Amino acid sequence: MSDIAIAKPVTAEAPLPDEDLTRRRIGRIVVYAILAFYSLLVFVPFLWTISTSFKTLPESLQMTFIPKAPTVDGYVTAWTQLKPALPVMFFNSFLIATIVTVTNVFFGAVGGYAFARLRFPGREVLFLLVLGTLMIPDQLRMVPVYQILVNIGLVTPGPQNYLGIAIIMAISATSLFVMRQFYLTIPFDLEESARIDGAGFFTAFWRILFPLSRPALATVAIMSFQGTWNGFFWPLILLQAQAHWTLPLGLSQFRFQYSTDWPPLMALVVVATIPIVILYLFFQRYFVSGLSAGAVKG
Repeated sequence: MSDIAIAKPVTAEAPLPDEDLTRRRIGRIVVYAILAFYSLLVFVPFLWTISTSFKTLPESLQMTFIPKAPTVDGYVTAWTQLKPALPVMFFNSFLIATIVTVTNVFFGAVGGYAFARLRFPGREVLFLLVLGTLMIPDQLRMVPVYQILVNIGLVTPGPQNYLGIAIIMAISATSLFVMRQFYLTIPFDLEESARIDGAGFFTAFWRILFPLSRPALATVAIMSFQGTWNGFFWPLILLQAQAHWTLPLGLSQFRFQYSTDWPPLMALVVVATIPIVILYLFFQRYFVSGLSAGAVKG
């Protein structure tokens, strides 16, 4: 006689006691309250910036969020009195940020693939050295970098200034790290299947891994664009001609030795923030997934 498996009756889980449910609800409410308070605290400076951009100069010195006499004089001043004009600085910032973003995406993807998938002597040591560059501030390497660019003629006033900044910021250790960590999460079986079909390293990278790395690429693109768009140090050092100034350099025109013209300064900050906000709105989903994927395996 064959054994007959007797199915055990499925019993529903016992409901949690009322005390446990109440404790969980209170804990959830407390966590949400803390997050809401922190979000509001972070958002307050941005609200103050928008509010100040619509104030007069005397009223901008008061800590009030609602202007008593709203005016757009700050935006008019930022549009008419900047040298070079606001559209010119907007174009300069966009051009430099786009070049740096493209180079970081490409070189970060290629370098991340090499550190994650290729086997060569000293790979781990070299990667640690690359990460070590994150601990070196730009101010510490300013003199040697400046001397190198001067010797090759990239600091003299002219369009070559853009090339100088692009060379300095063409690739960052952060971009390499993000791409390497993401490529480590992709199964090696996909690449091995392509190798069996006769694909080389570059073909496997370009046809298989690169299309799969869109979340990480979006993360690198957002960080590179934002960092370059808000960059002040290297444009101040390398952009010799005022016609090549970027938006962060234009902000300094409203700060004087003993005073600051707050309304046009805040108006320019609001205008300069718009592209970053749009970028995050379109690529937020890829940005979060790219950062979380890089934390799975390392």
